Amino acid sequence: MDRDHVDILKAGLAAAGDIAYVWDLVDDSIAWSGTLQGVAGKDGAVTIDSGNNFHSLIKAEDLSQRLASLQQHFINGDPFDCEYRLQRNDGSYCWIHDRGQAEFDDEGVPVRMSGILRIVTTRKQAESQLEQRANYDDLTGHLNKQRLRDALQHAIEYNQRYDIHGAFLAVGIDKLSMINDAYGPETADAVIVGVAQRMERSLRVIDLIGRIGGDRFGVLLSNATQKGFAKTADKLLEIFRTNPIQTPSGPLHITISIGGVCFPGSVRTAQTAMTCAESALQEAKTRGRNCFVKYEMSTAQREQQRRNMDMGRRVLAALEDNRVVLAFQPVVSAKTLEVTYYETLLRMIDEDGKVVTAAHFVPIAEKLGLMRLLDQRALQLVVSELEEQEDIRLALNISSLTVTDRSWLRKVSALLKNRTDVARRLTVEITETAAMEDAAVFAQFVAEIKALGCRVSLDDFGAGYTSFQQMKAVPIDVVKIDGSFVRDVATNAENQLFISTLLGLAKGFGMETVAECVENEVDARVLIGMGVAMLQGWHYGRPEVVPPWRQPIVEPKLALVD
Repeated sequence: MDRDHVDILKAGLAAAGDIAYVWDLVDDSIAWSGTLQGVAGKDGAVTIDSGNNFHSLIKAEDLSQRLASLQQHFINGDPFDCEYRLQRNDGSYCWIHDRGQAEFDDEGVPVRMSGILRIVTTRKQAESQLEQRANYDDLTGHLNKQRLRDALQHAIEYNQRYDIHGAFLAVGIDKLSMINDAYGPETADAVIVGVAQRMERSLRVIDLIGRIGGDRFGVLLSNATQKGFAKTADKLLEIFRTNPIQTPSGPLHITISIGGVCFPGSVRTAQTAMTCAESALQEAKTRGRNCFVKYEMSTAQREQQRRNMDMGRRVLAALEDNRVVLAFQPVVSAKTLEVTYYETLLRMIDEDGKVVTAAHFVPIAEKLGLMRLLDQRALQLVVSELEEQEDIRLALNISSLTVTDRSWLRKVSALLKNRTDVARRLTVEITETAAMEDAAVFAQFVAEIKALGCRVSLDDFGAGYTSFQQMKAVPIDVVKIDGSFVRDVATNAENQLFISTLLGLAKGFGMETVAECVENEVDARVLIGMGVAMLQGWHYGRPEVVPPWRQPIVEPKLALVD
């Protein structure tokens, strides 16, 4: 390589902030190109002069990973690409991304390793912050609602398997809104933090605390008898009755209210446990606050529980017998009234051959923890349909639990790997309320789905009364206007105002819009005039288990000629 090319390479390395190395595997010497000060600090070129010396600076728990990657590269020819932490001269660590390629002699023995180091500390710190936000509450540092729910689900399943009692408490800070109004948000935040810290000091090490709302905490007691969890609740009540919490506005006496439920028993899912505990918490507040109420199931609720369990059995049997199918409802273009794509909706063919709509079994499946199985089935059916029919587009609805289900993401990634022709015709629909349960987790989920080439739709927008401004940072493709704002839009001025505002924002963010539940021509014409891009509802077609492309072609009968 001539001098000009060498100078160009050096200039390129300097501009990128990268460092090149050539490692002689025979005598263990390393030659560098580029400044090492960012990696090792001053005099880095002197202190890192051999492979052994370089390895001594790698953080102990990361060294094995680099050595294993090198071994795989030398033996199998696997790409050498790894990240690890390297200690600087001042004792601090920086993250390094290391990529390289070995050279071999005639006998296949590696003799030289050339590679590039890049400092990625800033990126790793950002990833760490995202992970922290995805798992923990920013204010208190305790688990957020989603992670607490995951831990609760795991505890319920474990306790059920080994016949161990546990409990879940919903803890509410009494009259926090009044504190906020009287003293301001800084004092209110101090109360929230103080409550979290005091509970943490009073509970066992094995107990988990999470923040499940602005003024509410959840406490997971994974090993507690009915008598024991009631004692824990009384203990928590007492620690707030006696000592004030220190705040910027001075010491404040506060009280809490607690609702709780035991598990497993009739509680089979985290969602059910949290719903029951919060129901008991509301009862505690109704009784005057500053007390504990244990959730008790009424006779009517027990009967409903039995019906739910029967439906759960029917759903599992339908999944086993491939009787969970899809219904297809057209979404049409407002300009041409031609079908743009079809939304797929779950249906169950009961044992007697009757078609059961989603409204009859999906809510129960969510309570019983069966939605992940149904979402997996729906994904397989949708992808299979897209593979068979190359000229259709389909939308797939998923539950809020699936947004956090890594196994579902792995499944969709495997099904769509190297299948951009299928992925570009698939839209994943997520409800607004599910999206806003954990904004950071939702944003990560959307990014991974779009990386596969799919589109993402926000369903039922408006039902959760969430600010559209909060969604502008997430690359949503389609916003579906909740049916409650679409029905009677021709005569409802408030609905017209909401839809008009939404359309303006959606246009500014480059998002398409769909009006759901369009049931008559009058509303349809108003929506088209307002600028809605697509329409969906019974006026344009009901969900059909047999889609148009699978319906038999009826040949016209020829009249007989005498």
